[in-house]
Amino acid sequence: MKQSLQIRLGQQITMTPQLQQAIRLLQLSNLELQMEIQQVLDSNIMLETADDYEIENEDKKEEDSEEQEATDIPDELSTDIEWEDIYDGASGSYDIPSNNNANDKDFLINQESAAPTLYDHLSWQLDLTPFTDLDRAIATAIIDAIDGDGFLCSSLEDIKESLGDTDEDEDEEEVEIDEIEAVLHRVQQFDPIGIGARDIKESLLLQLKTLDLDTPWLKEAQLLITEHLALLGAHDYAQLTKRMKLNRENLREVVDLIQTLKPRPGSEIESPKTTYIIPDVFVKKVKGQWKVDLNSDLAPKIRVNSYYASLVSKTNKSADNNNLKSHLQEARWFIKSLNSRHETLLKVAKCIVKRQVGFLEYGDEAMKPLVLHDIASELGMHESTISRVTTQKYLHTHRGIFELKYFFSSHVNTSNGGECSSTAIRAMIKKLIAVEVPTKPLSDSKIAGVLSDRGIRVARRTVAKYREAMVIPPSNERKRLA
Repeated sequence: MKQSLQIRLGQQITMTPQLQQAIRLLQLSNLELQMEIQQVLDSNIMLETADDYEIENEDKKEEDSEEQEATDIPDELSTDIEWEDIYDGASGSYDIPSNNNANDKDFLINQESAAPTLYDHLSWQLDLTPFTDLDRAIATAIIDAIDGDGFLCSSLEDIKESLGDTDEDEDEEEVEIDEIEAVLHRVQQFDPIGIGARDIKESLLLQLKTLDLDTPWLKEAQLLITEHLALLGAHDYAQLTKRMKLNRENLREVVDLIQTLKPRPGSEIESPKTTYIIPDVFVKKVKGQWKVDLNSDLAPKIRVNSYYASLVSKTNKSADNNNLKSHLQEARWFIKSLNSRHETLLKVAKCIVKRQVGFLEYGDEAMKPLVLHDIASELGMHESTISRVTTQKYLHTHRGIFELKYFFSSHVNTSNGGECSSTAIRAMIKKLIAVEVPTKPLSDSKIAGVLSDRGIRVARRTVAKYREAMVIPPSNERKRLA
């Protein structure tokens, strides 16, 4: 293949670092934004924190300063362009944001210790239990094979293979399955009750064994779990009454006893960590009008340090002066990008609230259909910009805290020619299921029929899709004894 030189003419969109920064700030969550601000404060000498009073009364001479770069900062940053999300949140590692107003606070108050795991809990009990060296090695292998729900996820044969040679003495006999099972029975006596079971049936039976022998319906509960657990899981109470030879009232007593047990005994030790959400926007009703405000406490207020800015000289061409000029320009761009982010978020939030007043007044059933294109058209922005603004941003209302994307939903045509949002339909389905008769729960077909009577045309599979999205079991699993 011959080598040659060619001249080609073409056009290409080039995103400046400043524009990339503005777009990246737009899509950051509040926690990521705080970390980003803290990183910039640590790296740029021209930026400092200040309270609202200082910012409002700050001298505005820097806006008219003669010290401007070749590329001036525009009044509005053009962050509304189509661009692939090359930044998935805040990248890199950051320091923990410092609390500038916490001089008199004890930082240890809000520090969380590491949550104990199920493995730690069982290992602690293992250390307190007398075992031979061999049995302790077997017990350790068993505990290693117990998952977060408390079930033994490996077979006894696999545990035997994982032990390998337990003793260097060649005359020592190989570990037998019976020995492993004997140690397993001892581990199953650990707290929480039902731990180390190989399936849910064994776990429930282990829990029943710890009850007093005179507990009412104890034997019937053991029999039901041993022989008819599948029927109980399917809520087939008609078959259970025949197989157990009990009337419905007595069967209800047996089922109530079983429902006091823990189907996943390990979950009470490894409880999920609570995640707290800080809203980005507040909405409240003031004098009959819904008012939207940004949460001003999310990020520290920043400004250009006037002292360091005054050190910049227009005529000085030294390396130090050029470094200060570069930091000053970056600081101004960052503040401008930050203000642009806040303004765009407030505009989008106000537009969403204006279109979803029905939800604020009456709840989910009054939610109107809304897509990104609707907000983008009204504000004159691109849909990708609306998507970035509404991702991981939360709105605080008197009905709770919702992600801004919650207010967007598709629509279903009604019989009178109108539209009904999918969110409203899900709320109706949830309400119908909440008031259904426990002994005769509504099937997806019946729910579709009820909605059709209200003028909302949805198919049975659509009802099933919405029900599954709300983690609501089907009708046969919702059936209860009277």
